[in-house]
Amino acid sequence: MGAGEVLLISTITGLATGLGALIVSCCGHFSKRTLSALLGFAAGIMISISTLSLLPSAVQYGNAFLAGGGFFAGVITMLFLDNLIPHLHFFQKEGRNKAYMKMGYFIAAGIALHNLPEGLALGAGYQAADELGTMIALAILLHNIPEGMGIAAPLKAGGTRSINIIGITSLAGLFTPMGTLIGILIFNISNLFISLAMGFAAGAMIYIVSDELIPESHKQHSHYANIGIALGVLLTFFAQSV
Repeated sequence: MGAGEVLLISTITGLATGLGALIVSCCGHFSKRTLSALLGFAAGIMISISTLSLLPSAVQYGNAFLAGGGFFAGVITMLFLDNLIPHLHFFQKEGRNKAYMKMGYFIAAGIALHNLPEGLALGAGYQAADELGTMIALAILLHNIPEGMGIAAPLKAGGTRSINIIGITSLAGLFTPMGTLIGILIFNISNLFISLAMGFAAGAMIYIVSDELIPESHKQHSHYANIGIALGVLLTFFAQSV
C-alpha cells in the first residue's frame, strides 16, 4: 500500500477521537454518576493501552531498559507540566469548572502523546504487511472513539463550547497521522526511537490516570468509577483481541 493511502487511513483513525467528542457534545449535562463512569472509563482505557499495548511494544522495538527509560521520562514530563500549567492564566483554578477544563486539557495532551507512537506502530504495521496494518488501524479506531469521549467529558463539565471540544479532540487525534508520517520517514533508521516514544507515552498516560482521572472519578461516585474503569479495560482488551 502506498504512503498516501496509509496516511489517509491513519488520519481517519485519528479523527475518531472527534467522533467520540461529538457523541458527548450532543448529550445533556452529566449527572455525577455518568461523569464518574465516563472518567473511570477513560482511566481504564488509558491503563490498558499503556500496560497491554505500549509497554510490550516498546520492549519489542527496543528493550526493557529503553522502554523503562521512556516511561520514566513521560512521568517526569507530565509532573513538570502539572506544576507549570496551573500558573498559566487560562488554567487558574477558579472553581470546579476550571478544574474540569484543566483535566480535559491534560487528558488531551496525554492522548496526543499516546497517539504519536500509535501512529508509528500503524505505519510499521503497513510496512510489514497490509493485513497487519489494517488490524492495527481498526484497533486504533475502536478505542479512539471512547478516548475522545474521555477528553470531552471533563471539558463539557467545565463549560467548554462544543465546537471547541470537537476541535481539541480532533487535534489530539491528528497526532496519529503525524506519528505515521514520522514512521514512514524514519522507521528503517531506528527502532530505538519508537521504543522510547512508546515508553514515554505510556508513562505520561499512567501519570494522568493516577493524578487526575481516578481521584476525580471517585470523588463523583466510587462505585460507578470502578464500573467505568472495568468497562474501559474490557473494551480495550477486546478491541486488541479482535
